[in-house]
Amino acid sequence: MSLFYEREGARLAYRDTGSGLPVILLHPTPVDHRFWGPLTDRLEGVRAIAPDLRGHGASELGPGLPAGGFALAPDAPVLTIERLAQDVLALIDRLALDGAVFAGCSIGGYVLLELWRRAPQRIKGMAFICSKPQPDPQAACERRAATIAQVRAGKREELFDGMVRSSTGISAQAAHPEIVGELRAMMTLTDDALIATQAGLATRPDSVPTLETVRVPLLAIAGGEDLAVAPVDARAFTATAAPRVDYTFLADVGHFAAYEQPDRVAAIMQNWLRLFY
Repeated sequence: MSLFYEREGARLAYRDTGSGLPVILLHPTPVDHRFWGPLTDRLEGVRAIAPDLRGHGASELGPGLPAGGFALAPDAPVLTIERLAQDVLALIDRLALDGAVFAGCSIGGYVLLELWRRAPQRIKGMAFICSKPQPDPQAACERRAATIAQVRAGKREELFDGMVRSSTGISAQAAHPEIVGELRAMMTLTDDALIATQAGLATRPDSVPTLETVRVPLLAIAGGEDLAVAPVDARAFTATAAPRVDYTFLADVGHFAAYEQPDRVAAIMQNWLRLFY
């Protein structure tokens, strides 16, 4: 059952389950907090706090998103990484947490790096699953502009059908065909939310310099079947000043690694989380 809080005119949702070490998990787009269910079911000694990012799942997009930030779609509203990070900080305050361990997949990882810039004292450690610190290159920005145009042409559902196939590893699709339908059911963004999220991704800052400032343990997991985040990009997390960086490459997982192979990812995370007990 979802819990709710209000921020900047939006009703935002989250799940808070289990007891023990607080771990805040930030899902990828365009799915919602349910993405983390198979993983958190396998973690022991963890209080799993999984918000729906603004515009995703049961969280509203809210009014007043500014336009003009994305040059290739200048009239598109922009859901910035900064705003998403501020939402998470508001949730931490609501829960009266002095600190937590964080995990993020894809856009969730981008938000983690913004959280580090804003409130490093609240972060005990960061796990990046199929994420990267680099900004979008020009070709990726052009694809996001094309996605926005497709949404405006009434092709949102077709886009989701393509996204779930391209983001889920081919090994998982072959071994568990039902996984496609499960993930597809989590893709419920409205046209406005999908457009604003794509514009926000295209305009996110370069977080590579931020890595030089990190002073907490990091975990990075990359997938060999991930078409969105190349393992070489994820390896950038190893070039930090962090006191410990654990990097794992899983050859047979895609962008949704934590959902595709929750047993393996949970085992990696459980071992890493021992640093914080």
